[in-house]
Amino acid sequence: MSGLQEYSASFAGETGYLNWAAFGPLSPAVRAAMADGESALGSFDPRRHGAVGARVARAAAGIAELLGAVRTDVVLRPSSTDVLQHALFGVRGAVIAGAAEFPSISLTLQRAADASAGGVVPRWIAPVDGQVTPDAVAAALDDEVTALAVSHVDYRTGYRADLPALRELIGPDRLLIVDAVQSFGVVDEDWSAADVVAGHGYKWLRAGRGTGFGCFSSRALERIRPVLSGITGIDVEEPFTGEVPPPASAARAFTTSVPDQLAVVRLEAAVDELRGVGVAEVAGQVAERAGEILAIAERHGIRSITPADPARRAGIVSLVPDDPEALGRRLAEAGLVVTVRGGAVRVAAHAGTSAQTLRMLDAALPASGNLADARS
Repeated sequence: MSGLQEYSASFAGETGYLNWAAFGPLSPAVRAAMADGESALGSFDPRRHGAVGARVARAAAGIAELLGAVRTDVVLRPSSTDVLQHALFGVRGAVIAGAAEFPSISLTLQRAADASAGGVVPRWIAPVDGQVTPDAVAAALDDEVTALAVSHVDYRTGYRADLPALRELIGPDRLLIVDAVQSFGVVDEDWSAADVVAGHGYKWLRAGRGTGFGCFSSRALERIRPVLSGITGIDVEEPFTGEVPPPASAARAFTTSVPDQLAVVRLEAAVDELRGVGVAEVAGQVAERAGEILAIAERHGIRSITPADPARRAGIVSLVPDDPEALGRRLAEAGLVVTVRGGAVRVAAHAGTSAQTLRMLDAALPASGNLADARS
């Protein structure tokens, strides 16, 4: 059995589940690792406690490998929003962001601006279909702009931003801050274009909540002030007295406390599983499933706002039928799990999504997306 086959087999029992963009049920490897971690932390042996603590470095190293970064550039945090808070509260100047971005970006940017006394100025853009393209960014670019904050994959439409093109557009003197929650692990990307990558393992990595992480480039370390730095964000290893130490010079400056060790155990297991099969293999399978869903929708005459170009999408397919709520109910009655939000039905398949699940979707979709037609 190949690595991809083993990985796909770990999704056994997923039949009907097309909601990976909302939550990824824990993988068997993650559940087993969590049980081991709970056993170790429930013991009275400090050596077992220390062994669990040592997994922090291993998890961070695994993330760094997948990002093509060095270990010291990666920090483990409770969520991707936490990483974005560290980044956006620490920048200065005008920051471009889409007005329809997920709140992890839009709310955080606005709160940073509110707290900065004019030091941070949101530069909101409203591109067509919410797609943050180079052209949309170029129209808002001027000398006051110091950073661009963008979701790598848009949670509403599934549009995948062109990070290399955005990097080339903004140049080396501005920061590219990327929310990678909907892409990390299922998109084969050159992450070197980004200065900050904020991710979370509770969706596509199947690692559960609390498994956030961030990666800060050398340029980010130079230009983002670690205003939220805590006891783990200094170079002093022991509690100190007297003068308060400055933040560390490495990415650890963007931490506040020791991460949840059980969350780290889950993240490490998920990352090891992904490294074992390879991101490219998983990404290829996810892209194939998304293409099949788009073809099913087209066959039924249901419009999608997800890009047809595989290079501009990942695992999310957003359908816009005549009556999204009614279609959502119809799919639920057929045993399918999707998300209905903002006038669209979001369907998200993973590498292990079975052919049976796709057949269920095909059978449940009405012709032309019109439920009245389907009943007549």
